[in-house]
Amino acid sequence: MKLQSMKLWALLLTACALPAQAQDTRYVPHGSWTQLAIPAPACLTMSQPWEGVWNPCTEADHDDWLQDLRHWRDERRIRVGYDGQRYAQPSVAWTQSSFMQAQMMVEDRYFYDPATRQYTVDRYLDDLVKRFGGIDAVLVWPTYPNIGLDDRNTVDMVRSLPGGIPAVKKMVADFHRRGVKVMFPMMLWDQGTRAIGRSWPDELAALMADIGADGVNGDTQDGVPLAFTQAADKIKHPLVFQPEGLPSDEALAWNLMTWGQYTFPFAPTVDRYKWLEPRHMVNISDRWNRSKTDDLQFAFFNGVGWESWENIWGIWNGITPRDGEATRRVATLERMYARFLVSPEWQPHYPMRQYGVFASRWPLAEGTLWTIVNRNEYDSNGVQLRVPYRAGARYFDAYHGVELQATRDKEGVLLSFPIEARGFGAVLMTVAAPPQANLDTMRNMTARPLRDFAAESTPLPQTQTPVAATMPASAAPAGMVEIPAGPFDFTVRGLAIEGGNSIGVDVAYPWEDGARRFHQRSMQMQRFFIDRYPVSNAQFKAFIDASGYRPADDANFLKHWKNGSYPAGWGNKPVTWVSLEDARAYAAWAGKRLPHEWEWQYAASGGDGRTYPWGNDWRADAVPKPASGRLVVTPDDVDAHPQGASPFGVQDLVGNVWQWTDEYSDEHTRFAILRGGSSYRPQGSIWYFPQAQRNDQHGKLLLMAPGRDRAATLGFRCVTDAAE
Repeated sequence: MKLQSMKLWALLLTACALPAQAQDTRYVPHGSWTQLAIPAPACLTMSQPWEGVWNPCTEADHDDWLQDLRHWRDERRIRVGYDGQRYAQPSVAWTQSSFMQAQMMVEDRYFYDPATRQYTVDRYLDDLVKRFGGIDAVLVWPTYPNIGLDDRNTVDMVRSLPGGIPAVKKMVADFHRRGVKVMFPMMLWDQGTRAIGRSWPDELAALMADIGADGVNGDTQDGVPLAFTQAADKIKHPLVFQPEGLPSDEALAWNLMTWGQYTFPFAPTVDRYKWLEPRHMVNISDRWNRSKTDDLQFAFFNGVGWESWENIWGIWNGITPRDGEATRRVATLERMYARFLVSPEWQPHYPMRQYGVFASRWPLAEGTLWTIVNRNEYDSNGVQLRVPYRAGARYFDAYHGVELQATRDKEGVLLSFPIEARGFGAVLMTVAAPPQANLDTMRNMTARPLRDFAAESTPLPQTQTPVAATMPASAAPAGMVEIPAGPFDFTVRGLAIEGGNSIGVDVAYPWEDGARRFHQRSMQMQRFFIDRYPVSNAQFKAFIDASGYRPADDANFLKHWKNGSYPAGWGNKPVTWVSLEDARAYAAWAGKRLPHEWEWQYAASGGDGRTYPWGNDWRADAVPKPASGRLVVTPDDVDAHPQGASPFGVQDLVGNVWQWTDEYSDEHTRFAILRGGSSYRPQGSIWYFPQAQRNDQHGKLLLMAPGRDRAATLGFRCVTDAAE
C-alpha cells in the first residue's frame, strides 16, 4: 500500500511538472542550476550521416530559438524576483568593462622584489602589456597552496604579506594608478586554521576597506551570500563579489561578476548569467588548457571577459604568443566598444552565411556591433552576413580597421570580409562619424595574421640554487651522525593538490629536463654527516648571541621568542619561525650547510627504500601526537621519540616540524622543498598544505619574502661534507 501511494504521488508530481517545464523553455537545459551555458541551435552544428539527416538552420529556426530564450528570460526574472539595481551604481560600474582579469600569485617574482623589499606593480603590469595588452583587474592570491602550513587563516595570510597592511594598501593604490581594479579571494572552506574574531562578512569587509580593494573572489563558492554585500555597504566601502561556482539566478542581483568554467562545443554556447543580465561580467577561467583560443572565442561571442591565469599555484602555464596577440586584439575591441556589449537587445547567434562562423549582434541607438568568431580550422572569405538596410548607414570591418562596401540585397545589405582560421572578426554599423582612431589602431594591430605567431606552449626551465660545500670533516662533528657512502634509489613524489602529472608540476631536479610530479634516480651517495636532531632553540640562541645575527626582513623572526630568548622549557625543542635565509646563516656560522633533499631522504631511509624512518608500517609512538585543533601546538623535544630513528640513528625526522632543504626557481616563482611534515593537521578541507610524512613524499612551499616564509611549523637541520 505504501509503495502504491508513493507511485501515485510520483505520477501526480510528474503530471504537474511537465506543463510547467513546457511553458518554461524548450532550449534552456532543465536542472539549469548546474548549467553555465545555453546551447546553440542544434542545426548550427553538422551531424554525421549515422546521426540522422542534417539541414542547416533557416531564418525560422533562428527566430524560434531566440524567441524561446527571450520568453524564458522574461519568465525567469519574474520567477526569481530579479532586481538589477545594483548594476547601475557608479561604484561598481567598472565591472561591465572588466574584460581581462589576471589571477596573480603573490609569490610571482615579477610582483615583489625580496632584495629591495618592494612591490613591483609596474614591472608586473608592464610585462602583461608587452605580452598580451594588459589587464583591467587583478585577483591577488595570497592564500592557497601555502595556507595550512601553520595556523594563519585567510585574513592572516593577507595581513602577513610583506610590509603588512600599510604596504599592501600602497600596492593596491599602485594598481589603481595604472587603472587596474584589485580583488582578493575569500576561502570559506578555511574553518580549520585560527578562528577569526567576528563574522566572516564583517571581517572581510573591514579588511578590504583597510587596503582599499575593489572586490572579492569567492573561492569554491556557489554564489557569494548577500550578507557579504550588505556588510561592505554598511561600512560604506561597496565591494564587487565574484563567486567561482554557480550562483542562483536571484543572486545575480549582488554577484555582479562570475567565473565561467566552460566546456567548448563547436557552436558557442550562450552564457546563462550574461543572458539573464546583460550587464553581468563573466571572466572565463580555463587554467590548465595550453591553448586559450576556445576561451577567447567564447568570451568574444558572449561579450564577456577572460581570466588570464598563467602562474597556477607556482606551476607556469604561460600564454603562447598567438594567444597573447589574440588576447590583445579581443581586449582592445571589447574596451573600445564596451557600451555595445551591455545592450539589452543582445542577439546571440545572428544568422551567418558561412558554416562554422558565429556572431552576436549588439544593437544601440547609435549603431550596431557584431562580434564574430570563426570556429573552423580554415580561413573564411566572401559574404559573411546579411543585415537590414538602413539609410545613411556605413559599415566597417572593426577588426581590420577598414570600411566595408555593402552590396544591396533587396531589404538588406551583404557584407564580405575575411576571417582567418580559428580567428575573430567584428563589424560596426553606424550612422555617426566613423571612429577613426579605433579603426587606425585595429588596422595597425591586425596587419599580421594570428598564424604568424607561435602557438606552442613552452614550460619554464627551473634551476636549483647552488649550495656551497663545507670544509670536509674526517669524523662526525659533535651532535652529528655519519651517513656512509652507498647506492641509493631516490624515489619521491610531490603532493601538490592540483595539476596531475602535467609538465611543470612540482620540481625539476638538476638531472631532469622538466618539472614533473614523480621522480626516480639511482644515485651513488658520498659519505657525509647530518645533525642527529633538528636545530634547537638553545642552539639557535647560541648562534645569535655569538654572531649578533638579525635579518634585514625581520617580520615574524623567532615570533615565539620574548625579550631575545625562547620560552621556558623550549630549549630542546626545534627552532621555528626561521626563514630559509635564517637557516643558511646559522649553517654557515656552524661550518655546515642545509641538506640536499636526497641527502635528507637517504639519511631517513637507510638506503633500503623503507616507507618511514623506522620501517614500513606507521607507528604512532614514533612521532608527536597529531594536532587536529585549529591552533599549532608546542613542538615536542627533538629527542622525545627515539623509536622514530632511522637505520643510521637520525631522529625527529617526521611529524614534529617541517625541515628546509633545497631551493629552486624559474622566471616567475621561487620555492623550497620541505621534508618530514609536522604535527599540525588543520581539519575540514582538502585544500590545506598537504602533510608529507613518508620517505617518498615532499612538500613544495612557494617563497615570497623571509618574513612571509617563516612559519610556526618549519625548522631545519644541517649537514657537513666528509673528507674522502
